[in-house]
Amino acid sequence: MSPLLLKNIIVTGGCGFIGSNFVHHVVNNHPDVHVTVLDKLTYAGNPENIAGLPSDRVELVVGDICDAALLDRIVPGHDAIVHYAAESHNDNSIADPEPFVRTNVHGTFRLLHAFLPLMRARGGSVVAVASGAGKRPLPGYSSYSVSKAGLIMLLKSVAVEYAADGIRANSICPGPVESEMVDSRVAAESERLGFPAETLREAIRKNIPLGRMASVDDIVRTALFLASDVSSYLTGQSLNLSGGMITEV
Repeated sequence: MSPLLLKNIIVTGGCGFIGSNFVHHVVNNHPDVHVTVLDKLTYAGNPENIAGLPSDRVELVVGDICDAALLDRIVPGHDAIVHYAAESHNDNSIADPEPFVRTNVHGTFRLLHAFLPLMRARGGSVVAVASGAGKRPLPGYSSYSVSKAGLIMLLKSVAVEYAADGIRANSICPGPVESEMVDSRVAAESERLGFPAETLREAIRKNIPLGRMASVDDIVRTALFLASDVSSYLTGQSLNLSGGMITEV
């Protein structure tokens, strides 16, 4: 058995940038754990990100987290869900809030509806990647921020309601992350404001007490810690993974 005391994990959004890094980390470091990747393969998901991983360790299921019938089929037998799938295309945040609510809140409800009844008999863990924007709203990110705040509260509610059944629920709230997404947003702001991109990046870093953005590895390791029994007494938490930039509960 893996030292994580996990055997089967569902990873939603596992073909995306952070999700696929999580899958690779588990496969490379925990040989007893099987990973089921559930990904709709929209703009953020690329199956090439997990190509070449052993088929006896990783299964890709292409589908929507809002598909109740699909979830009922694939969820049984899993110990934990690590939930990366999200709508994060913030250019549309104000103009069209529906995708944010549908994926970030309604989709999570669907996941939990399938997972929780099965886990009541033996316990389990749910980890969702939310956002610091769910605690500290940003200009132009209203729908995204509201949906992530809803996700955070949903996990807290599940933690309280299902603790007696041995089910834990926690979320991670990253600040800025070193990624192509941040690079593209910095580039867009650089063009809009007429400032060099590196000037904006330096301004972001100066706003973070630890002096750097989060790495993808920071998120991966925190998610695995929360999913595993290493954190068996931790539930109902929304961990600020922001280098000290966000300290709100």
